[in-house]
Amino acid sequence: MTDTADRTEHDTETSDTETSDTGTVESFTELVDSLRSTFRSGRTRSVDWRREQLRAMHQMLVEHETDFVEALHADLGRPPLEAYAADIGTTKAEIKHAIKHVGSWAKVKRANPGLTSMPAKARIMPEPLGVALIIAPWNYPIQLLLSPMVAAIAAGNCIVAKPSELSPACSAVLARLIPRFLDNDAITVVEGGVAETTALLEIPFDHIFFTGSTNVGRVVMQAAAKHLTPVTLELGGKSPTIVAADADLEVAARRILWGKHLNAAQTCIAPDYVLVESSVRDRLVDIMADVLGEFLGADPAASRDFGRIVNDRHFERLTALLESAGGTVAIGGVTDAATRFIAPTVIVDPDLDAPIMTEEIFGPLLPVLSVDSIDAAIDFVNDRPKPLALYVFSGSSETADHVLEHTSSGGACVNQTILHINTPNMPFGGVGPSGMGSYHGKFGFDAFSHHKSVLIKPQKPDPKLLYPPYSPLKDKIIHTAM
Repeated sequence: MTDTADRTEHDTETSDTETSDTGTVESFTELVDSLRSTFRSGRTRSVDWRREQLRAMHQMLVEHETDFVEALHADLGRPPLEAYAADIGTTKAEIKHAIKHVGSWAKVKRANPGLTSMPAKARIMPEPLGVALIIAPWNYPIQLLLSPMVAAIAAGNCIVAKPSELSPACSAVLARLIPRFLDNDAITVVEGGVAETTALLEIPFDHIFFTGSTNVGRVVMQAAAKHLTPVTLELGGKSPTIVAADADLEVAARRILWGKHLNAAQTCIAPDYVLVESSVRDRLVDIMADVLGEFLGADPAASRDFGRIVNDRHFERLTALLESAGGTVAIGGVTDAATRFIAPTVIVDPDLDAPIMTEEIFGPLLPVLSVDSIDAAIDFVNDRPKPLALYVFSGSSETADHVLEHTSSGGACVNQTILHINTPNMPFGGVGPSGMGSYHGKFGFDAFSHHKSVLIKPQKPDPKLLYPPYSPLKDKIIHTAM
């Protein structure tokens, strides 16, 4: 994971939004105190309230789909189909899953109290944590704010939602619509930039959910540590793709390039680089050139299906990565600062010590490196920080299993990219520097819940087995029971 490819507003870039006199630690403390009062009233604990809020969020997405699609296009140049599928449709599916299952998730579960506690009953009570702060990035500004909110609402929490100011159109739509559809006493939106986020992080929350870079994740975790606030950190890294010689290269090329260039490659789980067995490298690159022509035509800049880099700073960062990459530009390489366009670019065998191979790229530059064997690819991955995602393409399940068993990553796909994030039935999260904690479906509910263990004993009988004075008989019984 790089520290320079920060994906949120909370980096070295100064905010375009100045702190207002209401965006202070004092004013935010009053805001959080008000939310905490709502939480203590007990209204958010009701499963009916949770379902009501989730249905309202779903209605918001349905009724204002056009508003969200237009905002995503304004901020990122996102084509309508991609905007719907990646941000809106995915979130709607998450909401529907939560509505269906939240009742069972919130139920008290029976547990075995253990022989030494008998006679007794035991139960596990899922309870909401309280007031959660959710900080979203700019690259999927709708999904990555609302999807964690789905989990927090399903668990019965109050929420401070902080969208990214680097996607201002989306931030404005969210700030306008969320108060219209959701419970204002329990859920609030705070717009702004670095100053506002810094002020929010000074306040004790019951949970902080942050999506962004590893560098800023450290800042969030350090702020949370002052209050011993638990965190979920959805970060990133250089997600590798391993292509074996026995892979279907046409399928691999299509799926790698689709996953890479979704949202103009500004995706935390995009394939960051490709390790391909040397015997098929040239063939894979040739097929990639053909596939990109099929996807975007002879002039990708004219395609309506390819987005743009979010701002000038990130455009300049990416062009610097390209210029210093070394190796051979086999495909693309065209850039246009006026429109922040960078063509899908494949760089064969770049310098391993170049920034493009040490920093998360987060843009449409794809290094392709030759390896002598799958084991050499595994060693290459394991010599670097644990990534958020790993992809392996092979016609052999044994080869795929070998890669999965000998590497560590937040998630993985075999013969596909990206889509492991697309189901509420599996957790999504990182490992090591790519993140901590996970969410989606029940896993998100658990992230925003405390599972309280409760032991219930009758007042009678009151056996004296555990009480002093201790005796050889009591010792024998305890040793036998435990």
